[in-house]
Amino acid sequence: MSVRNSLRGRVLRAAVVVAGGALALTACTSNSESSGPAVAKVDVAKVDSIAAKVPADIKSSGKLIVGVNVPYQPNEYRDPSSGKIVGFDVDLMDAVAKVLGLSADYKEADFEKIIPSIEAGTFNLGMSSFTDNKEREATADFVDYFSAGSQWAQQKGKPVDPNNACGKRVAVQRTTVQDTDEIPAKSKACVAAGKPEIQKVAYDEQSAAANALVQGQVDAMSADSPVTAYAIKQASDKIEPAGPIFDSAPYGWPLKKSSPLAPVLQEAVQYLMDNGQYKKIAENWGVQEGAITKSGINGATS
Repeated sequence: MSVRNSLRGRVLRAAVVVAGGALALTACTSNSESSGPAVAKVDVAKVDSIAAKVPADIKSSGKLIVGVNVPYQPNEYRDPSSGKIVGFDVDLMDAVAKVLGLSADYKEADFEKIIPSIEAGTFNLGMSSFTDNKEREATADFVDYFSAGSQWAQQKGKPVDPNNACGKRVAVQRTTVQDTDEIPAKSKACVAAGKPEIQKVAYDEQSAAANALVQGQVDAMSADSPVTAYAIKQASDKIEPAGPIFDSAPYGWPLKKSSPLAPVLQEAVQYLMDNGQYKKIAENWGVQEGAITKSGINGATS
């Protein structure tokens, strides 16, 4: 498996250990993340003209079988109080399913096994903050629904320039591209220019990195844009964005190549974009900066 194929969104995912080597399709994964803010549900109804295009086998089953890997707050994670899988991706997929007259049935799996399971017919699609890239498009089609990149956050009133952070303490989550690629490269450039290196402070969990910034233990943090946006939403009185989103790429739902479901999903999410319900769902989770207005299929940029 290449490093690029191990990216979940922009985050390097560790393999899940599964007993006996079998794929855990419905394993109960513990999640220590907070339940987050109360999120208002968006009222979505079936759209007959779109639902009529759902492939017959899926229509007869009444549900979409969706492969998902948690936790990745705020997109998909387990609410510790209810045990349910929740998040921005979940609310959006639930809305898409309602447009199609279906329900979404989420099945947990090792992230790296989701696309192979789609190819094998175990899942209809995947939903785990997948970056749509050219390499993945060789084995799956993607319905694009969001734009994500990296974004920094800083303490309120204490500006940090992500492009000139020499000598600053910057929090990251371990094994992310911010940890392995971005901060080391920027720090190396600082040293080459005769300036002090960036002091990278790596944490096992993103929540710990965000808390370090809130507590003033670091000067800034760098993470995937929806992750940073959610952290800011959670502590808006303490932290704020430090510069714009950069290195953006589309998130997409993977499906089997040439699946007749792909254009139906694309039409359903476009319907939600056009009527404003998609935007409301994004705003509910504080990730509206990555919202897009036009869904497409296989829109990878690299």
